[in-house]
Amino acid sequence: MAYGSELLLSPSPIEKPIAAAPAPAAACDDEKSTKALQFIEEVTKNTDSVQEKVLEEILRQNADTEYLKRFGLNGSTDRHTFKSKIPVVTYEDLQPDIQRIANGDRSPIFCSYPISEFLTSSGTSAGERKLMPFIHQELDRRQLLYSLLMPVMNQYVPDLDKGKALHFLFNRPFDPYNVYTSPNEAILCPDSFQSMYTQMLCGLIMRLQVLRVGAVFASGLLRAIRFLQLNWQDLCNDISTGTLSPKITDPSIRECMAKLLKPDPELADFIISECSGENWDRIITRIWPNTKYLDVIVTGAMAQYIPTLDYYSGGLPKACTMYGSSECYFGLNLRPISDPSEVSYTIMPNMGYFEFIPHDDSSPLTLSRDSPPPLVDLADVEVGKHYELVITTYCGLNRYRVGDILQVTGFHNAAPEFRFVRRKNVLLSIDSDKTDESELQRGIENASVLLKEFNTTVVEYTSYADTKSIPGHYVIYWELMMKNASCPPTNEVLNQCCLAMEESLNSVYRQGRVADNSIGPLEIRVVKNGTFEELMDYAISRGASINQYKVPRCVSFTPIMELLDSRVVSVHFSPAAPHWTPERRASAMQ
Repeated sequence: MAYGSELLLSPSPIEKPIAAAPAPAAACDDEKSTKALQFIEEVTKNTDSVQEKVLEEILRQNADTEYLKRFGLNGSTDRHTFKSKIPVVTYEDLQPDIQRIANGDRSPIFCSYPISEFLTSSGTSAGERKLMPFIHQELDRRQLLYSLLMPVMNQYVPDLDKGKALHFLFNRPFDPYNVYTSPNEAILCPDSFQSMYTQMLCGLIMRLQVLRVGAVFASGLLRAIRFLQLNWQDLCNDISTGTLSPKITDPSIRECMAKLLKPDPELADFIISECSGENWDRIITRIWPNTKYLDVIVTGAMAQYIPTLDYYSGGLPKACTMYGSSECYFGLNLRPISDPSEVSYTIMPNMGYFEFIPHDDSSPLTLSRDSPPPLVDLADVEVGKHYELVITTYCGLNRYRVGDILQVTGFHNAAPEFRFVRRKNVLLSIDSDKTDESELQRGIENASVLLKEFNTTVVEYTSYADTKSIPGHYVIYWELMMKNASCPPTNEVLNQCCLAMEESLNSVYRQGRVADNSIGPLEIRVVKNGTFEELMDYAISRGASINQYKVPRCVSFTPIMELLDSRVVSVHFSPAAPHWTPERRASAMQ
């Protein structure tokens, strides 16, 4: 992959090299890393000019599409005309056109290139699946961003090229810029059990070669650890005998593993000794002792998994390397080993055209096509302020609201660095109250403090607003991990957890509880272990991507509610009203 200025916009195909004496591998790798870092410096120093050229190229490429013609762009490629004619839109605005493509319409609706496939969203908005159009030409651009990850990481963790990554991947292309323990046949296997089983088996066989362990999201890595807890006996039998379990029926996997799997009773005995007991503290470093860090996303809603990851890894660093979504890949974390609370991503201006809607929770902006909002360009955002991300992509999304709320933390050269704050509009609401994802997460964290003396943590949660009762109330589903099952949290403590959550919520909620009596006591329903795995399996059975799945933080879909309620083992309510005074309300409004 080249890094010259020709790649500021559209990546060109890799040219065949002129025959010459091969350079030492280490020297080639050093040269590639140097060029990658130089490329990052070049595009971030010229942020605004790169953005202008990106928009021009996108609009020229898609000039004859139905969507741009619909708004009378008439082939214009300048910013002013684009902003004055093209509206800011949501997925719901585009859904009819997306459905046309999904139904087989091959006309150039969004993009001049054929739509090669749809990528599904992670489903954080109440579990909705959103279809994002994708073109084959976008692969080069995304691979370019991937190729920058390891050169950046090597500045902080050297010698990663001397080992492999145990990275649990599902139904996505192999990344040529990383060497994984998982074979392509396992990564691309559509059966999630067979894929996970094979990837875990390969990771165990190559355990001493593993230098980093990860998945896309923290929840995915914890799912892999849970899989090991449930299947270590079968895995050890395979390793001991050198034969693959009959549960694995995929022909390509069986052929691949026949070459790799050899009898190793000593390794099997070691894994049995580590996994057969109840103590899974530091299990990652016990089985994969050379692991230098965890490669997982732990920002936003994933932050709740940090204590559990620390338990299983002994507090290994957690590297959040990249910021992206189904719609577009956005940027890199140029300080990947920083504390999760300090993670910021530098937006790479060559990946798409980026605009920002100023965001203020106290005075939300109302968008209208008749009065366009004052969107801010990438180079003009201000440190400390919050924004909602809007993107224009080569795949044909124009001024599309991604739904991410970001805060500017600084700049790398002329490119802003952002902290991911939360998803927009993931809310619980009974009356005039509105509770977003970050507030809910804060409430969970504060309530969890009461569980520490019982060596118990909240490993997963979701919620819904129960409006069938009068007054309505918040219902929170918890799945707990107890390190000492003989000393579980008492009913009284779990009731106090309900109150601790309420004390963490905003003043409008607390006013509804105390003064208006419009909201009933918060309820926690503890579900049995494995419930959220069942929830994920259900989502996957309906077409969700296992690689991108995230637990919806608010649910309302009847089958999901029925599944959760059928797994409840105890129910708890807030024993008192939270604190609220009119004075606190007045100060909050100032």
